[in-house]
Amino acid sequence: MDTRKLTEILRATIDPNQRQQAEEQLSQIHKIIGFAPSLLQVVMLNDVQLPVRLAGVVYLKNLVTSGWQDKEADDDDPTPFSIHEQDRAMIRDSIVDAVVQAPDIIRVQLCVCLKTIIKHDFPTRWTQIVDKIHIYLQNPEPNSWMGSLLCLYQLIKNYEYYLAEKRVPLMEAMNLLLPMMYNLIVNLQADQSPESVLIQKQILKCFYALIKYILPLDLITKEIFTKWMEVLRTVMEQPVPDSTLQVDEDVRMELPWWKCKKWAVHTLYRLFERYGSPMNAREEYGQFADWYLTTFTGGILDALFRILDQYRNKIYVSPRVLQQTISYIDQCVGHSHSWKLLKPHMFAIIQDVLFPLMSYSDADEDLWNTDPHEYIRIKFDIFEDFVSPVTAAQTLLITCCKKRKDMLERTMHLCMQVLRIQAEYGPKQRDGALHMVGTLNDILIKKKHYKEEIDSLLSQYVFPEFNSNLGYMRARACWILQCFACIRFKTEPLLIEAVRLIINALLNDTELPVKVEAAIALQMLLTSQDKVHLYLEMQVTQVTTELLKVIRETENDNIANVLQKIVPLYTKQLMPMAFEITDHLATTFSKVIETDSGTDEKAITAMGLLNTMETVLNVMSDNPAIMAQLEKTVLRVVGHILHHNIIEYYEEAMTLLCDLTTKSISEDMWKVLELLYQVFEKEGFDYFTDMMPVLHNYITVDTNAFLSNENHIIAMFNMAKAVLNSDAEDESEIIAAKLLEVMVLQCAGKIDNCLPSFVELVLNRLTRKVKTSELRTMLLQVLIAILYCNPHLLFSILNKLQESVPNASIAQHFMNQWIHDTDCFMGLHDRKICVLGICTLLEMGPQRPNLEEIVPKILPSCLVLFDGLKRAYEARAEADDDTSSEEDEGDDDEEVLSSDEDDLDEMNSEYLEHLARMTMKNSVSHGVNLNANIEDYDESDDDDDGYEPDETALECYTTPLDEKDCNIDEYVKFKNTLSALSTNEPALYHALTSVLNEEQQKQLKAVFVLADQRKAQQDSKRIEQSGGYSFTVPAQVPTKFKFGS
Repeated sequence: MDTRKLTEILRATIDPNQRQQAEEQLSQIHKIIGFAPSLLQVVMLNDVQLPVRLAGVVYLKNLVTSGWQDKEADDDDPTPFSIHEQDRAMIRDSIVDAVVQAPDIIRVQLCVCLKTIIKHDFPTRWTQIVDKIHIYLQNPEPNSWMGSLLCLYQLIKNYEYYLAEKRVPLMEAMNLLLPMMYNLIVNLQADQSPESVLIQKQILKCFYALIKYILPLDLITKEIFTKWMEVLRTVMEQPVPDSTLQVDEDVRMELPWWKCKKWAVHTLYRLFERYGSPMNAREEYGQFADWYLTTFTGGILDALFRILDQYRNKIYVSPRVLQQTISYIDQCVGHSHSWKLLKPHMFAIIQDVLFPLMSYSDADEDLWNTDPHEYIRIKFDIFEDFVSPVTAAQTLLITCCKKRKDMLERTMHLCMQVLRIQAEYGPKQRDGALHMVGTLNDILIKKKHYKEEIDSLLSQYVFPEFNSNLGYMRARACWILQCFACIRFKTEPLLIEAVRLIINALLNDTELPVKVEAAIALQMLLTSQDKVHLYLEMQVTQVTTELLKVIRETENDNIANVLQKIVPLYTKQLMPMAFEITDHLATTFSKVIETDSGTDEKAITAMGLLNTMETVLNVMSDNPAIMAQLEKTVLRVVGHILHHNIIEYYEEAMTLLCDLTTKSISEDMWKVLELLYQVFEKEGFDYFTDMMPVLHNYITVDTNAFLSNENHIIAMFNMAKAVLNSDAEDESEIIAAKLLEVMVLQCAGKIDNCLPSFVELVLNRLTRKVKTSELRTMLLQVLIAILYCNPHLLFSILNKLQESVPNASIAQHFMNQWIHDTDCFMGLHDRKICVLGICTLLEMGPQRPNLEEIVPKILPSCLVLFDGLKRAYEARAEADDDTSSEEDEGDDDEEVLSSDEDDLDEMNSEYLEHLARMTMKNSVSHGVNLNANIEDYDESDDDDDGYEPDETALECYTTPLDEKDCNIDEYVKFKNTLSALSTNEPALYHALTSVLNEEQQKQLKAVFVLADQRKAQQDSKRIEQSGGYSFTVPAQVPTKFKFGS
């Protein structure tokens, strides 16, 4: 293919005037053999402008991603396009060279191509990649190293999640390439130029990817591992050039030297956490972990102490390096060996590293003053917690104060000293001290000595800060009340004062971060202190109004959660402003999604707003007038989501629609059904499962209105048909069958003209491959429901269909499969309809089909169903009676560890394996032969064979048979059916019962006894509902009692 012509077409794609025509040309020629290699050639031409090459490489990436793998055509469809093997071979031959030679902006896209090629072709069609990487790494020319390492990284990443036995091709490659990586990084370490350090960083990334989930001890022997540990230690100790200090701090962490250190400490932490900790390591790494701990802990801690010393001396350390360093030390606290080395330094680390980290910093102050919204976002960003040194400091502080002797006492002494001697310590240090105290709240609450002092801590050192002229101190005071909201306040005035200060901060503080902390503190107090409910009542409308303002201004989902707490508690008081609340939330939602650039924070906030609307709908659901008002606002939001295809909120939108249709269905809501059908047709059945609760409401809440328009029925049927004909083999097919069954039972006798289509659809699906018993039984259940509602109609439909299948009886096949699968019906509803269906079949008399084949199996199958029903009813009764009683919390003085003790999680399987190893080791040393295997509990044990869920996930989609006042009882019906048969058709009755063994006869009698009991309960309930027993003669109450004669 002519590369010049291809270049011109690509150039045209970046010209708005020619783009459409150029893209059409590409779509016409991209399938031609030779196109893909020619495209790669153009991408690698240095004399072509970079934007044109970039357009080409993006097109190539999309082509390779979608068309590299051979695809099979579906029935009657043309074979999907895939790149011809001849072209693939040419690309494989040149892709590594291309990655090595390309500029960075092109290289990124080529690596995505390489990832796809390796996934499908290595090692079966393409082992040469290893040789290519090997040649480039051997090349003395440094320009080839980075590209070849990027190729190696893609090769390693391809095997990242593979089990050890499936990583053999990678291990064979690494036998050749790992020594080259090592030699290269060792030779480069003397050169601290940016180019050299970036290559070192890439080598460390490759090494990290190699050991991330499996440490290949055959490949990385103790000798080789020791060499790599020396490399990592050297990287950590290598000084960073002074010139980096001229760079702005926000950019400094991205410099090559800090990135290299980040990957070194990241790798050290991973090695220790996963393989080097005897408490955490899996059994195969047990010996390695013991060796690692004793061999490397001292050297690594020395290197990490140097990093912390830099921070202590106000020398810059990048946040990520600091965070990982602290995390490594946190892992060391639990091991006696590492603790002995750490112990002399630990309090200095708390005082000089953790305390400054947890204090309000200059960077915090700058952000608070310049962008309070961003300050709030970062403080509540859960993703930030994973990489924040402050979060790592909190974790280390908790670990050492919880597990190691004297650490809590010394830390609290430091904190109280800072809080008491205000002349010596400034407000930022007081903030740090309060931060440390609040972080240790769980430990302090469980220690009697400290628990007794929390009231005085709050009144002396926290409450005064609410009047501070510094916003961050007022925010910290609110945060401390969050931490200690669950304590038992010794006096009620103290609790009243706490609530007053918090409400005042929320309503009147001028600083937004203070309002946010106050709102969350209020939520915590409401959750933990019953009396707060009363204190807040007078001001709840002002508080709610303020919360709505804060939600809109901050778009913080935590504040939406506060509102979700308040609305159900004060339903009556907030009823007049329910519309205002919902309208405010709806407007804020619109603002959030208009400014959403695809960030997780915006999505979390939007979901929080939708969930809060749901809370309002739930608590107002008993007031039709208010619900009618709210409906219009909520439909505005849902309509926006559905019309603009904002699929990430479909689930929440469906929940809101479900809430709007739970009690009644308005005119507007019937129009929404049409919209839902359009969404289904557009999006396919991806969201059908989310739609099901709403569809169920449409059928069951106002059945007459549903039936009044045949389009409603057609829409439901078409959705079920589309899903069942898709052969999706997932939950959506089961849900589709359930939808049909609900329609059959809810509209019994009113949609008989539709039932032939239902039967045909279900039978067609049953004749194709059905992988799960859940789907098969649900499909059978649709037929059973039709049988129960109109048995003669079902069999006449089956007889008509029989004409097209002359060789086998459809009716017989259906009944055989049904009886064969009775043990697969789960939960209450499914078993109940199954029993009722069998009773209906037996009651058909002479018109029933031939039962000869299944007669011996009918009663044994029924006994299986009744056994399951008994368990399911018992489970439901237990669930109804289940009341969760909160135990009174006692003082739980957790034991700290002595210096020579390890921190053991006694429920942890790794701990059990470690225990087994220790037992074996000790027994050998004492000359005892002992087998200490720890065996996992075998889930397939005989005791557990009969386990099944008592309720199915579909029980929530109720039908008239599931209503509490349903007078059709399957036990009573079954007994009555058999009693009638014994009189009217004794031959059939004998055929049914004569096959039962002694045990089954006992079970049958037990079912009859239970039927009588349930009948008596029904009669009693009916009498009670009709006004109870009436006595015509007033009962005489004797005035004297005389015992004996």
